[in-house]
Amino acid sequence: MEPESLGAEQGASLPGPAEELGTLLGQDAALPKLSGGELDRELESKSDLIDDKEFDIPQVDTPPTLESILNETDDEEESFVLEDPSLLNIDNIDTHSYDTSSLASSDSGDRTHSKRKKKLPDSFSLHGSVVRLSLLKGISAQIVSAADKVDAGLPTAIAASSLIAVGTSHGLALIFDPNQALRLCLGSTAVGAQYGAISALSINNDCSRLLCGFAKGQITMWDLASGKLLRSITDAHPPGTAILHIKFTDDPTLAICNDSGGSVFELSFKRVMGVRTCESRCLFSGSKGEVCCIEPLHAKTELRDHPITQYSLLAMASLTKILVIGLKPSLKVWMTFPYGRMDPSSVPLLAWHFVAVQNSVNPMLAFCRGDVVHFLLVKRDDSGAIHVTKQKQLHLHYDLINFTWINSRTVVLLDSVEKLHVIDRQTQEELETIEISEVQLVYNSSHFKSLATGGNVSQALALVGERACYQSISSCGGQIFYLGTKSVHVMMMRSWRERVDHLLKQDCLTEALALAWSFHEGKAKAVVGLSGDANKRKSVLADRMVEILFHYADRTLKKCPDQGKIQVMEQHFQDMVPVIVDYCLLLQRTDLLFSQMYDKLSENSVAKGVFLECLEPYILSDKLMGMTAQVMKDLLLHYQDKNLMEDMEACIVHMDITSLDIQQVVLLCWENHLYDAMIYVYNSGMNDFISPMEKLFKVIAPPLNAGKSLTDEKVVMGNKLLVYISCCLAGRAYPLGDIPEDLVPLVKNQVFEFLIRLHSAEASADEEVYPYVRTLLHFDTREFLNVLALTFEDFKNDKQAVEYQQRIVDILLKVMVENSDFTPSQVGCLFTFLARQLAKPNNTLFVNRTLFDQVLEFLCSPDDDSRHSERQQVLLELLQAGGIVQFEENRLIPMAEKAEFYQICEFMYEREHLYDKIIDCYLRDPVRKEEVFNYIHNILSIPGYSAEEKQSVWQKAMKHIEELLLLSPNKAADLIATHFNDQIEGIIKNLQDQFLLFQFLRSLLDPREGINQDMLQISPCVTEQFIELLCHYNPDHVLETLQVLEFYRLEETIQITQKHLLHEASSYLLEKKGDVHGAFLVMLEQLRSKLLMLTCEIEESTELHLLKDIEDTLVKTIALCQRNSHSLNQQQREALWFPLLEAMMSPQKLSSSTVLCQYSEPLKSLTMQVLNNMAAFIALPSILQRILQDPVYGRGKLGEIQGLVLGMLDTFNYEQTLLETTTNLLNHDLHWSLCNLRASITRGLNPKQDYCCICLQQYKRRQEMADEIIVFSCGHLYHSLCLLSKECGIETKGQMRWTCYKCNSSNKGGKLSENFSELKKGNGASLTQTSSESLLDSQQIQAFDQLCRLYRGTSRLALLTELSRTHGGEKHGLLNVSQGDPALNSVFQNENFQLHLTPPPLTEE
Repeated sequence: MEPESLGAEQGASLPGPAEELGTLLGQDAALPKLSGGELDRELESKSDLIDDKEFDIPQVDTPPTLESILNETDDEEESFVLEDPSLLNIDNIDTHSYDTSSLASSDSGDRTHSKRKKKLPDSFSLHGSVVRLSLLKGISAQIVSAADKVDAGLPTAIAASSLIAVGTSHGLALIFDPNQALRLCLGSTAVGAQYGAISALSINNDCSRLLCGFAKGQITMWDLASGKLLRSITDAHPPGTAILHIKFTDDPTLAICNDSGGSVFELSFKRVMGVRTCESRCLFSGSKGEVCCIEPLHAKTELRDHPITQYSLLAMASLTKILVIGLKPSLKVWMTFPYGRMDPSSVPLLAWHFVAVQNSVNPMLAFCRGDVVHFLLVKRDDSGAIHVTKQKQLHLHYDLINFTWINSRTVVLLDSVEKLHVIDRQTQEELETIEISEVQLVYNSSHFKSLATGGNVSQALALVGERACYQSISSCGGQIFYLGTKSVHVMMMRSWRERVDHLLKQDCLTEALALAWSFHEGKAKAVVGLSGDANKRKSVLADRMVEILFHYADRTLKKCPDQGKIQVMEQHFQDMVPVIVDYCLLLQRTDLLFSQMYDKLSENSVAKGVFLECLEPYILSDKLMGMTAQVMKDLLLHYQDKNLMEDMEACIVHMDITSLDIQQVVLLCWENHLYDAMIYVYNSGMNDFISPMEKLFKVIAPPLNAGKSLTDEKVVMGNKLLVYISCCLAGRAYPLGDIPEDLVPLVKNQVFEFLIRLHSAEASADEEVYPYVRTLLHFDTREFLNVLALTFEDFKNDKQAVEYQQRIVDILLKVMVENSDFTPSQVGCLFTFLARQLAKPNNTLFVNRTLFDQVLEFLCSPDDDSRHSERQQVLLELLQAGGIVQFEENRLIPMAEKAEFYQICEFMYEREHLYDKIIDCYLRDPVRKEEVFNYIHNILSIPGYSAEEKQSVWQKAMKHIEELLLLSPNKAADLIATHFNDQIEGIIKNLQDQFLLFQFLRSLLDPREGINQDMLQISPCVTEQFIELLCHYNPDHVLETLQVLEFYRLEETIQITQKHLLHEASSYLLEKKGDVHGAFLVMLEQLRSKLLMLTCEIEESTELHLLKDIEDTLVKTIALCQRNSHSLNQQQREALWFPLLEAMMSPQKLSSSTVLCQYSEPLKSLTMQVLNNMAAFIALPSILQRILQDPVYGRGKLGEIQGLVLGMLDTFNYEQTLLETTTNLLNHDLHWSLCNLRASITRGLNPKQDYCCICLQQYKRRQEMADEIIVFSCGHLYHSLCLLSKECGIETKGQMRWTCYKCNSSNKGGKLSENFSELKKGNGASLTQTSSESLLDSQQIQAFDQLCRLYRGTSRLALLTELSRTHGGEKHGLLNVSQGDPALNSVFQNENFQLHLTPPPLTEE
């Protein structure tokens, strides 16, 4: 036995047509060969010429001859070249691609699409076109020609390696070289007639052998160097089945074939004594499950030594699972993996690729059936065992018919509607989609159905075969070949440069820049053609981006809209120019930005303006510090022209101003009030920190010294000056940043020396000393002193610092104390500042104590009473800041009292714990009088004060109680109730002022005032005293107060109200006492007296008022009768209602009275009101009888009560109709409900499946005799023992109650989940017994729910129940919502409530 490649037998000669084709397509006709670079250019230049229809080679009247096709000129043909496979090894492929997130690109990138001008989707801008699909014109034309000339038939299979082999339906194999020239035509139509179509092809590793599988089951092997037939194999597998796949393994003597019977065979080629043989071994029998896809693991040359190659792994996909087996050293199954649920028509797919994971390179198997791709990483451990680990799955929204790795990071998927999806495997991001329906892909359906041998295959395999295209797609070296019915297309990854250029051709310059930047930053996906170290890559990309930017700038200017439309032009440049600025700064090419780019854009004044404004955000964020003097100058001029001075100032303070004309900028800033910028220029440009101060002082000093108020602008200047001084003294740069460290001490000294100058530089003769300190003190004393205080904090305790501090303090005192033009507040600020400094533990300052005494005199003994509160506040701050130690206390308190500085007194008393004296301070202070209550309350209730202190405060408060009540009765009552509860009666006795007593008692006893009555211990006589005072001072509120008061005696209170003739109050109390009749008589007497007044002659002005009064009294009397009628018997009710009716009717008897004529109508309506209300409590016949007995109506005046009688009859008719309608509705609803319940309870049960939903066993296969079959109304079926194991059966009263396991587990609690179940025992069926409890069980509830859903709304019974739900039969209206359990809330409250006014729907029987 010797290796396959050592010799080659003479193959059979080609008969007739094939020989002819061989000579026609011989060496003379070979297409010219091009170098790699030329080929790229050729592809690039010609690809745009491909017409959209070209893939679809159209029918023509006179088909071209083969000669004419072969003699086409070079510029018409597009040559084809394979990329160098070494570029695609896993070590360097795509190693610089990093994760990023984006939308998928849906532009095809196809050459044929480039002429279609349509708007590009947004996603295209992120990745551009990642792949290129090109038509191989030479091969396509020769396939069509072969079919036409030599009857080769349509193409059926393709295999690609260094050569491309295309099999045809008439048994020929056409072999093309990389230049698309036909090298060989293997086989003949005669053999094709015998063997059928070529159904599978495979080329070995070194491109020396070709295996052809045929539709009728034969296999042939050819020598690709000589074109000789080496073997014809007819007995390798069962006859009558088509070859679906044939594949060489990495071992050239070993191949695998898969036939339409679903079996897999290993073919072992040997050569013994010059005789070629083939041994076949069955690896997998189709009887165990049909295999329809096989994929041996191929390793590239550089990975041939990988330890996993020694196993010769083979992946197989059957219709139910994936298997991975090792062919060497002996046959072994390493893994099986079931698919799970999927569509039976989905095509199983397998693809191997070596990938780098965690610093080691291992094969990864991708398999898919349907819309989920699984990735399995296969590793070999040290012991020699193979381990398979699952990786992240890829979930898609489409079904796949092909899966191909283009490199270790990128995969190309073909879906069932012939759309290609390019996916980044790690991020699972879709990079591009391409429509390839125009390829007219060849499908292998006929071989899967084995039509050539009579269609003897299983239905399952035939169904999969509908969409099988395994033999039409072949990949090699990063290129994928697609076989169409009349063409071959190749798809390859575009290099980074191609992708950028492709976007440029589409006129997508911003997208091209973005893509190039993503390459630059290493964030792009599927990168090809970038090698070398990071710096080299960045340099290459930066150069390319600069070229694009120049092109972009030219196009921006060229595409500028019409002159004159200034806004349109501005918008155009605002969209375009920022892109140039962005990328120049990202690439750190400011040289380019401010030279060529700026010069180019300056040609257009609008573009120049937009360019300058674009710089602002970069300047403000400190990304752009320096720029050329010319640009800087133009920038300032531009802002000046546009009057954007604030923006200009913001920019100046962020810039390196060495490139500026400092004199010009300072002048510009001063004229435009840009003080921040001016200070910044002086500081950073000339290291001059004093000049800006002098400039600002010159402006604000004169008006301040003259005593004038400053303008707003000058106030802003003053504030800036203070902040600037503060920054200088603290070592910070103004307005931002820090002063260089070496300058800090110098700047501090300069600023101090400047502030304490005796005279300013150009001083007039009459200038006062220390002008700068004086000006700042006048401007804002407090803030200036705060600045000094902060500076003193920073001072180190060296000798010079101490001298500076003392010196500045002396100057402050000299300026302020010797001048009378400072306010008390300003003087106080200074001494507060001094007191704080003196109070510090490490204080070194000295201040004469007599100065503090002078300040005290100044503040406490003014010439006038102005600014009292200001002077007090200033002194208080001074004391709190530590100035207390500078004064004698025995002198301070009398002076404060004399000056009425009560807060000062409080501060002093607080120090000495004389809390009782503080009460006097509060009471005498008109501003803070009200706060005394809180103060007393806090002292008495907050812990931390001694008993003696509390006692003294308590006594003081008792002494001043009347004063406190006069101040605020309400707050005083609250205080008394809390802290003086046992003294209340004593306080009441001592109070002489009756009205004050009334206010106090009202605040104390009326619950509406907010005091908790439970904590008061008061005798009822106090409450009665209050009621009497209330009757006297506020009789209108007696009734409502009585309704809320609690502690009073009824008899005594009734006497008080009767004494004050408050009838309504008396009636209320009598009713409360239980004397209903007495209460009624009081109200009746009131009513009669008012009706009597009506009969007298009265003035017109009081008529209406009186009528209103009568109506009010009547309403109250009726309400009294209504409230009590429920608890009275018939006779007692009549004793109430009839006198009331009599009282209302009596004035109408006086018909002679002229006054009453005009009131007859209002009185009648009031009488009707009485009648309507009493009808609810007294029988109608009694009312009629009483009316007819009346002398007025009895003497023939029945016309008066005609309306009343007719009203009664109407009410009767209405109620009778309502009752009948309700009864009918209820009967109808009840009948309909019972019909439905009966129908649903007698309906047969239809199981959805014939197996138990828990154990998944056939229901017939019962484990034990006790095991029953249970069917639910939802269609699920179970064994009873399975249900018991899942705790879905409960025994109640000897009966089993079952719940459906599936429905119950999916209903996650909350909703009703028990389903109506039936037990089937043997052949008979019996309903589960329901319990006789009054409550519905779960099955009945479910049936009722079903009924409600059928009706789609609230039942009429529920509505009527709701309407009838009232409180004890009272007629308070319809919608009385229950206030109890939320579950019982009104159906009308439900947001889904709708009133259906149609009859219930009829249900099917």
